[in-house]
Amino acid sequence: MLSWLLGPCLGTACIIASAQGFSSSLTYLKSTTGQSSTFTFNCSGFGQDGLDPAVFDSVFGRMAFYPVISIAAPIRVNISFMISAILDVDEQLQLISSFLWLKMVWNNSLIRWKPEECGGVTKIGVAARNLWLPDISVMELMEVDTTPKGLTAFVSNEGHIRYKKPMKVVSICNLDIFYFPFDQQNCTLTFRSSLYTADHLLLGMGKEVWEIEDTSRATTQGSGEWELVSISRAAPETSTVPHLYDQIVFYVVIRRRPRLYVTYLLVPSGLLVAIDTLSFYLPVENENRAPFKMTLLMGYNVFLLMMNDLLPATGSPLISVYLALCLSLMVASLLETIFITHLLHLATTQPPPMPGWLRSLLLHCPGPRTCCPTVPQKGNKGLGLSPRVLPGLVGKAPGPSEAELNGCSGSSGAEQEHGAQKQLMVELWVQFSHLMDTLLFRLYLLFLSSSIITVSVLWST
Repeated sequence: MLSWLLGPCLGTACIIASAQGFSSSLTYLKSTTGQSSTFTFNCSGFGQDGLDPAVFDSVFGRMAFYPVISIAAPIRVNISFMISAILDVDEQLQLISSFLWLKMVWNNSLIRWKPEECGGVTKIGVAARNLWLPDISVMELMEVDTTPKGLTAFVSNEGHIRYKKPMKVVSICNLDIFYFPFDQQNCTLTFRSSLYTADHLLLGMGKEVWEIEDTSRATTQGSGEWELVSISRAAPETSTVPHLYDQIVFYVVIRRRPRLYVTYLLVPSGLLVAIDTLSFYLPVENENRAPFKMTLLMGYNVFLLMMNDLLPATGSPLISVYLALCLSLMVASLLETIFITHLLHLATTQPPPMPGWLRSLLLHCPGPRTCCPTVPQKGNKGLGLSPRVLPGLVGKAPGPSEAELNGCSGSSGAEQEHGAQKQLMVELWVQFSHLMDTLLFRLYLLFLSSSIITVSVLWST
């Protein structure tokens, strides 16, 4: 016997279908008029040549209403999904585009047949447009659902219906891009009916959450900019308030693959800063030092303009702070080189007076590459500085033989004292320039080491 119960008896109408042996009859009864329309189709050859599709269209065409025997009994729809691709993440609009397959399983109590009377067929495929379908959708959806038409649902002889549809989901998500490109996002997918409350439609899980996660991760692995980290389900909330909508909330965690940004942003930027750090080994009085730093700065600006499209359009991610610090250090290094060059020029012509606090600082920092205070050794007088030669800047400090010659030529002691003071002031300003170089050089080293450590920690976690 093949029976199609096409609807509950609701007031004025009742639809009944029955089949005896290999014949089936469909009756549509109207209690208000007492009239009925009946048509019969033959069930012989079912599963071999099949029946006329027009017959099925006539039967399932009457199924587009709530398929329950009793209105008091809600339909339970078990859902599961598989994320097959993460298409795009728009940080400016706070949107995430993904492609998923939504599978729904429910029981239609109006469909029954006996397989032994219909060629042993236990499952048939039916056009989805001919069936009642639950209106399950993603509540975070920001675009119109573009599910393709002409999909097929599979109906079993006991009325179990399995329906699977592809969906492009453009959903809203609170994106935090501070740790770009090492960021991960936690987005929400809420599945719910828009028409039926919990009194008429309940939602359940078609698969375990770990099965959904493993299937989705295996599908999305190795493709695209984003990778799937985990899928979890929010704890269901129990409520006694009537006329609420049943829903299932999933948390989808995705993580960006940072290799592209490390290769094209972080590594070139770090190399340019490292080259600028090596330029500190050029002598401060070298005339090629400032043009070299200026060339590096211009090249870094061109690099930032070329790589600007890789950065997020909005927000202030950590990588923007890193690039800004790199640029600031290179500008500070160039300005420091210009200042030292001007300072050495003044020291050779007319040395400016040195403040007392700066003179005391230099007394405790005698080494040109040392910025830590040191105690002068016993027996040392003055600064303890050894005479040095600055090509093109200063002459050699007068020795005893030169002082004797000067005395023989009639030079006065006052002139000798003035020359010694001038030479001492030149030595102090040169030492000050080396001290500035040392401080900036060590600042470069601190920045490079902290950047490497930060990138390593963020990438590993």
